[in-house]
Amino acid sequence: MMEEGEEGEGCFARIRLCLISIFFPMNTPRSPCLQFVIQLKHTPHFPPSPPSSSWLPFGAPKPVPPRFVALAATPHPAHRTPSSALLLSYATHGLLHRAWPLWLHLSSDPSFLPDLPLLSLLISACGAARRFDLVLRILDHLSSAAVPPDLLPRVHSLAISCFADHAQLHLMEHTLSLMLSRGFPVDSATGDAFLRYYSRFASLDDMENAYSWLKRSRHLPRQVGIRAVALAYVRDRKLYRLGHFLRDVGLGRKDLGNLLWNLLLLSYAANFKMKSLQREFLNMVRAGFCPDVTTFNIRLLAFSRLSLFWDLHLSLEHMKHTGIVPDLVTYGCVVDSYLDRKLGRNLRFVLDKMNLDDSPQVLTDSFVFEAFGKGNFHSTSEAFLEFPSNNPWTYRKVVTAYLRKQYRRDRNHIFWNY
Repeated sequence: MMEEGEEGEGCFARIRLCLISIFFPMNTPRSPCLQFVIQLKHTPHFPPSPPSSSWLPFGAPKPVPPRFVALAATPHPAHRTPSSALLLSYATHGLLHRAWPLWLHLSSDPSFLPDLPLLSLLISACGAARRFDLVLRILDHLSSAAVPPDLLPRVHSLAISCFADHAQLHLMEHTLSLMLSRGFPVDSATGDAFLRYYSRFASLDDMENAYSWLKRSRHLPRQVGIRAVALAYVRDRKLYRLGHFLRDVGLGRKDLGNLLWNLLLLSYAANFKMKSLQREFLNMVRAGFCPDVTTFNIRLLAFSRLSLFWDLHLSLEHMKHTGIVPDLVTYGCVVDSYLDRKLGRNLRFVLDKMNLDDSPQVLTDSFVFEAFGKGNFHSTSEAFLEFPSNNPWTYRKVVTAYLRKQYRRDRNHIFWNY
């Protein structure tokens, strides 16, 4: 019996040793990827890039290197491997000194296939670190790698957007020349990035030249690009050129809503060309566009500054007839116009026709304030609304508080005159 027990214990001991040797090998060599990650943790900085010698003037063609076709393994998406997940984490947190060596290691593998979110985060990290040469190296690598054909144009657009956000004009032009030389079309996102950059950092003439070039390439500007160009014209008070730009874009575009028409009305209202303002407003209605609260407030601001009370009342009646809810800017036009003419006693006859029990809100597009600014009632009411209150604010309370403030100011002014 003792011999059988010792033999059974020896068998169990041998089985235990086999299981330990299988699941916990002692002398198993590390995988190359694990060795690279361990080495990467001790790498303080990414290697410096050599000086770039591939700068080309705007529009100069560059020979396209032949595409490398990977035959060793089937490409796999970037988010399915642990190494690419680690690269994605580094790029998300802006750790470029960790992400770039790992990118060089992964890009040397023919089976590695990066996706657009990974490249977007990596390019953003390079832009935040102002290593724009690394962005160009990413483009050069992808142009010679086996990637999907629809990925390259989108990555070039991401690079141009990155350069636009950091005011790198020569790099934008260089990347655009690469796109054209490689036969990639200029999409709307790339064109809007150019318009955004030129509207912020370049002169109006350069911005118009960029728009003309994009127009010749059959680029249709979207809402972001149109807003950027319009704000540049409004800031420089070149409202006539703004109207010419809007007509060139096309006032009949339905995909932009009332944006183009509102900007056109703003170009006349800011110059107080009232006849042209009324004519274009009627043309807008005839064209099938329904005026919104921004449309009415553009006209009300012009009427308020010129103290045209009859036109002001007609616009308020038109808003009520079409079901447009007035906002804080609408109330400001009424209050400021009456108080500027010392007609505060007659203010109640206008406000009684409006719903004073609504909650104050601003529904007007922000580009209106670039041309007209904010009135006294508007800016003071926003200061009132910042203070917490037990009862919710209404237009009635805001108007009452503003009139009380104006009454105290007038009393102090009269006292000090004596």
